[in-house]
Amino acid sequence: MPPREIVIGVVGKTNVGKSTFFAAATETSVEIENRPFTTIEPNIGIGYVRKKCVHVELGLPRCDPRNSICIKGNRFIPVKLMDIAGLVPGAHMGRGLGNKFLDDIRQTDAILLVVDASGATSEDGVSVKPGSFDPVKEVEFVINEIDMWIFQNVKRDWGKFSRTLDTGSFTDKYSAIAQRFSGFSINKNHIVKAFESMGKRPEKLSTWSDNDILEFVRVLRSISKPILIVANKADHPFAAENIERLKQAFPGIPVVPVSSISELALKRAARKGLIEYVPGDPDFTVKVSLEQRQADALERIRGEVLKKWGSTGVQEALNKIVLEVLNMIVVYPVEDATHFTDKQGRILPDAFLVPKGTTARELAYMIHTDLGKGFLYAVNAKTKQRIGENYTLKDGDVIKIVSSI
Repeated sequence: MPPREIVIGVVGKTNVGKSTFFAAATETSVEIENRPFTTIEPNIGIGYVRKKCVHVELGLPRCDPRNSICIKGNRFIPVKLMDIAGLVPGAHMGRGLGNKFLDDIRQTDAILLVVDASGATSEDGVSVKPGSFDPVKEVEFVINEIDMWIFQNVKRDWGKFSRTLDTGSFTDKYSAIAQRFSGFSINKNHIVKAFESMGKRPEKLSTWSDNDILEFVRVLRSISKPILIVANKADHPFAAENIERLKQAFPGIPVVPVSSISELALKRAARKGLIEYVPGDPDFTVKVSLEQRQADALERIRGEVLKKWGSTGVQEALNKIVLEVLNMIVVYPVEDATHFTDKQGRILPDAFLVPKGTTARELAYMIHTDLGKGFLYAVNAKTKQRIGENYTLKDGDVIKIVSSI
């Protein structure tokens, strides 16, 4: 059993390039042997986190990826991306596709908020003159819609719930509150962190005002549904200065300059064999003689996007939200610690994204319940040292689990 699927929501108004970002993030020219996820719905795609493959560090000539891809020594590990319905003001009151949008948000672990960094899309998603709309307001309104939706849902029975919590003999109030928020995919750990962040304890909740509840919801959402701002159309006029304004306005939220259309063009050119390009690279190599219009388009991407920003930003956004915002690491489970293989002799077949702080026994449970139940010890295949159940996994670890079952 692989680790729990990570679901990243792709959110934004219409006309900001949200669908283009989704297409650019999920398109690939390499097929995977086994489909990484069992259920793929129309608005679900597969994006990839890029990490230097451990086979390079180990000095191995190759690896045999099964649940991921390895391109030129770079391992691409899949994550689910959910293309969420376009948002309009008043979504939390059901305007537009508000109810569908917010129900989809409930399922996500983190949010990629796509905005038009050039300021050429109005509040209602209508194309306007570049620089005439403030993307800072765009971010504020999206965050507010999500927070208000959670607030409205929680407030409906807050009086009854909070009185029961205050007067009942609960041994673990955090778990009780987590149960109330479980419909939003919020767990006890999120609840504990929210109270700690606010410097409060779960006591006398029945005395909370609407402002107190809303404050708690905002903190809880920032912990349970963290956001990264995808500053799309970074190669358009007014984008550079707006990107700096976004960084200043939201110091706690990462902002990544992105040109989704450029990434999509590069991937499609690579698929046709016109260029050699690895997603996330700062440049590409032309492989064949190009028509003048193709050459001009690619040179524009090289000059206005890659040289200016270092990449198209699509891969950087995926990496940053998974590895930094969600604080995940990559580990490689194997069955043969000497040859780094599975039972079939495949070298480093699987790469797992797991939360930082995961232990060896927790990894065993992720691979198979029986391995966790019968855990005896693990082996760090890099050092050949035996490690115990409480060993905290490190990024890039190659681990063999030894179990009695």
